[in-house]
Amino acid sequence: MSQPRSPTVRLLAGLVVTLSAVTLYSGYTVIQLRGLERLQSGIIDRNRADSLLLLRIQNNLNSLGLAMRDMLEGSEPYPLTAWQAQFRRIRTDLEDAIAREAQVSPRNRDAEQRQYLSDSLGQFWDALDRIFALAQSGQEAEARTLIRLSLQARQEAIGTAVARLLVQNNETEQQAGARIRGVYAGVERNVYLFVAAMLVLILLTSLYLVHYNRRLFQEVAVLSARRSELAQQLIAMQENTFRSISRDLHDDFGQILTAVGTMLQRISRRLSQDPDSVRADLREVQEIVQSTLDKVRALSHALHPVILDEIGFEGALDQYLPGFQRQTGIAVGYQKSGAAREIDRAVAIHLYRVMQEALNNIAKHSQSKQAAVRLRYLPESVVLEVEDHGIGFGSSHGFGMGLVSMRERADLVNGRLDLENGSSGGALVRLTVPATAQETHV
Repeated sequence: MSQPRSPTVRLLAGLVVTLSAVTLYSGYTVIQLRGLERLQSGIIDRNRADSLLLLRIQNNLNSLGLAMRDMLEGSEPYPLTAWQAQFRRIRTDLEDAIAREAQVSPRNRDAEQRQYLSDSLGQFWDALDRIFALAQSGQEAEARTLIRLSLQARQEAIGTAVARLLVQNNETEQQAGARIRGVYAGVERNVYLFVAAMLVLILLTSLYLVHYNRRLFQEVAVLSARRSELAQQLIAMQENTFRSISRDLHDDFGQILTAVGTMLQRISRRLSQDPDSVRADLREVQEIVQSTLDKVRALSHALHPVILDEIGFEGALDQYLPGFQRQTGIAVGYQKSGAAREIDRAVAIHLYRVMQEALNNIAKHSQSKQAAVRLRYLPESVVLEVEDHGIGFGSSHGFGMGLVSMRERADLVNGRLDLENGSSGGALVRLTVPATAQETHV
């Protein structure tokens, strides 16, 4: 019976695939989140800070516009130079806002836009200085004319440029928001895909374990049935053996001993009358006793081959094979190869029984008149092969009591039993016993 393949390798492969998928997904998610962080800190936050400063600049420009309107209306009884301190304060705040805005302005802003805003403000302050210079020289009418024709136009142009920058920042923020939503959508989609992949992997692993456990339980059930069958057959064989021994003791040995006793009584009566007849009777008694002794030895050998304990496995093999040939008429060839070594008695008995069972199967089922027994000593094992040239194994050769018994014996010595059909016909039984199951001696 083939050994069930362990699921450890496949489960480890599934674990490696799972860990790889988790690692890849985690790395991808970290990259996405870092990109999102850079997008938020590098674009959105910077863009909002720049917009706040642009609003501050725009507020200062509006203050300039209101101051110029008051200067042109002339509703206040003050000369134009009275507004100089207010313009100076607005200019200080405006230049501070411009400097801060230049530091946080978006990286994608055109250099020409930055230069235009700086140059326009410089021209505005130069024009304002000339207007105040005219007012100080008493030419307030000309100064108001310049405010109306030049200074207000410059202020409106700067305000328009700042408004354009604010619109541009809003558009950039909207684009960044769209990208962030895209990143979140991608991460969410990947989460769903990852969860689905993990569920599929868990499902496949569970199905594999269910399939493996079901197959394992089926094999255990078959093995249990075989063990139960073997136990029943062993019990039946034991009872048959005991019945046979009982019959042999009752019929053969009882009759033989009865006959011996009768003959001894007859001899004792005729001892003085016919000495020659007495000698013939004594020879007959001797033959009967010898025959009885041979039967007792055969019965003892059937119960347990004591010869294994006396001369070892090879000696028992040399004595058993000639007797098997005489009883069955099957010619058995014996070959031995490798450096011989002593085999542990616990292993030798199973080797002997497997050889015996294989030869008995040849005699009963193979229809072959030739057989071969090969014993090979290898560095790591001992190999026993029994081969014939008969009809070979049938389709149900794995369920016979003898073959089941041989398999059980192979398991007892941690060996492997191979049952094969030869290429040229016949059957081959091979028992391989590892060296770890033996007590080897030099």
